[in-house]
Amino acid sequence: MFEKFFGKLSAVVHHKAAPYAAERERFLEHCIQQGYTRDWIKAVAARLLVAAYELHTHGGLRASPEDIEAAADRVQQLRSDLHRSGDPREYRESFVRITTQWLAFIGCLRVPTVRPRPSSGLVDDFAQWMAQERGLSPQTIQNRRWHVERFLSWVDEQSRHLFDLKIRDIDQFFEALHAKGLSRVTIKIYANGVRAFLRHAERRAWCPTGLADLLSGPRIYRHHDLPLGPSWDDVRKLIESTASDEPLDIRDRVIIMLFAVYGLRAGEVAKLRLEDINWEQNQLAVPRSKQRRSQVYPLVPSVGQAIIRYLKEVRPKSSLSQVFLKVLAPIGPMTSGNLYRIVAVRLKRLGIEGHRYGPHALRHACAGRLLATGLSLKEIGDHLGHRSLDSTRVYAKVDLQGLREVAAFDLGDVL
Repeated sequence: MFEKFFGKLSAVVHHKAAPYAAERERFLEHCIQQGYTRDWIKAVAARLLVAAYELHTHGGLRASPEDIEAAADRVQQLRSDLHRSGDPREYRESFVRITTQWLAFIGCLRVPTVRPRPSSGLVDDFAQWMAQERGLSPQTIQNRRWHVERFLSWVDEQSRHLFDLKIRDIDQFFEALHAKGLSRVTIKIYANGVRAFLRHAERRAWCPTGLADLLSGPRIYRHHDLPLGPSWDDVRKLIESTASDEPLDIRDRVIIMLFAVYGLRAGEVAKLRLEDINWEQNQLAVPRSKQRRSQVYPLVPSVGQAIIRYLKEVRPKSSLSQVFLKVLAPIGPMTSGNLYRIVAVRLKRLGIEGHRYGPHALRHACAGRLLATGLSLKEIGDHLGHRSLDSTRVYAKVDLQGLREVAAFDLGDVL
């Protein structure tokens, strides 16, 4: 293994003779399989060599995060005494990161046992009820769980208990959220999640009855939640910005098209698999996260061509079935967060202003364009995968002049 990366015999002998050579080789082999470059693996091998000597001298291979931090301090001091070049902070961060990844990979990272909060079982029960009784989507359950966990953590920090909770305690929680600068819409989402949990807690006799009915979130004023997507002219500029032979542009072009043309959610694009594309019938099956089924669309020729180019020229060779993979190692599926950053960064780079910057902004732009072309709210809702017409009705409030401007652009000129 070491012979692959070090030309000098002395360097190979040094790496082989150092402590934990077999464990280091296993991790380097793993890095190769993940698609890391030769230069990066050489840098990893160098960090692991230093880490091996440090751990061998101070307690052995099984180490905790605190042990790794202490080793990093010693290494940093030694490098300073030897007047080694390079950014000390950057070296220390990479030493800690790589050593931690190595020990976790070989099963030697000692992670302190985290004592679960008393409320964790309550949240699990609530999540199970949402899934089995309400049939909510995994994403909705995850979001509500996150908000309820923040609420229960706050209750615990205030040394309060659910069984003697008062409405003034809940009001104080929302006052704390407001003090942090959270928007009305965000606080409203918190209120919806906490209210649903309190109703469940009342059924389970975990808390006094009536709290859920007394909880009122902030008032959302009329037109506050109107779609805030970019104009279709801006969408066209965004797509045009990807017209190059750069790998990232080729990949991002497909992603942006899927958001703009089909109005997909970030999670739906992240979950797309190779088998979801039916090339023989020119169809795209989208896994709808809120409907627990796939929705079939005709594959727009320009989108299909962009996908083919991405698959042939850019997508890393991998056994993974997800369509979109990270270009740089470690190779893996792209997440909703990755997709958000792609859209947000490009919108901001082009100076396209708006209250929304992620994929949802393009979803709004798609809905506005469909409304401008004369589609009914039912047809738009079907296209966007809405379960309720109320989710689509808001688009009818969009300024008519703005709709006329959107209708003036032809996506065909871009795609």
